[in-house]
Amino acid sequence: MNVPSHSRTMFDPERQQRERRDLADALRDMRRAAGLSGERLAARCAMSQSKISRIERGKILPSVTDVERILSALGVDPKETQQFLDLARTANVHYRSIRALAEIGLWRGQNELSALVASSTQVRYFCPAAPSGMMQTPEYAAAILTPTVRGRPARNVERAVEARIERQTALYDASRSFTFVTTEQAVRWNQAPAEVMAAQARHMADLAELPNVTIAVVPNDAQMNAVPLSSFVVYDERFVMCELFSGSVILRDPQEVAYHVNVLEHFQERARVNQEAATFLRQMANES
Repeated sequence: MNVPSHSRTMFDPERQQRERRDLADALRDMRRAAGLSGERLAARCAMSQSKISRIERGKILPSVTDVERILSALGVDPKETQQFLDLARTANVHYRSIRALAEIGLWRGQNELSALVASSTQVRYFCPAAPSGMMQTPEYAAAILTPTVRGRPARNVERAVEARIERQTALYDASRSFTFVTTEQAVRWNQAPAEVMAAQARHMADLAELPNVTIAVVPNDAQMNAVPLSSFVVYDERFVMCELFSGSVILRDPQEVAYHVNVLEHFQERARVNQEAATFLRQMANES
């Protein structure tokens, strides 16, 4: 069985769909070549027959662990197994560059984020460098979204700010829960004039009063044995979106998602939470 040659190349959304389809087709073809029914394969790898069927029809994306169990049950040789596991890892990752986002319009990107929230009941944000867009005031958002680094694509800041503020209405939907883990340094980082910074801190303190919102702020003097390397968002436990300077990466493998949840909880355990966080935020606002 030949592994598609594009499994190791840089990918775009269309290529990602092809990779998923290729993976599904390859797994189905290997099962048939082994002379196994979907039911017998399911029994061998301790999965339901319906899950095997959905994987082979491309209805669900198998995790790397799922693929490993299927290949083991089929007796695929180690070298070929590794090639298919590489393909599975690629299929479980989606990257979009900031330039690709600029082409469609940053405000459309904000609308896409709204759709992700709308499809989730629990959304958890880890934002160590700047408060999440879901917590930003219009003035602070404008400062954050205005390009300043050379080479960063131009954008319609006003429209992007409007879309960002609009998606914050989800915070007032009691059927969803939101967790924001940030740092004192993120709140204090001098992104805008003093009055804007103060208003931003007060706004976050107010949001901490919402019953379905948890805000945690890690103080600078907290004893930490981990470094907050990047910002990310966990949607339920379906996938995690990680932010990079150059764009964003979505990871769907359950092990990757679970690891990011562990990272978020590690920092949250060392943070000031809700009422304590609100008091801390108002203190920072008064110092601005």
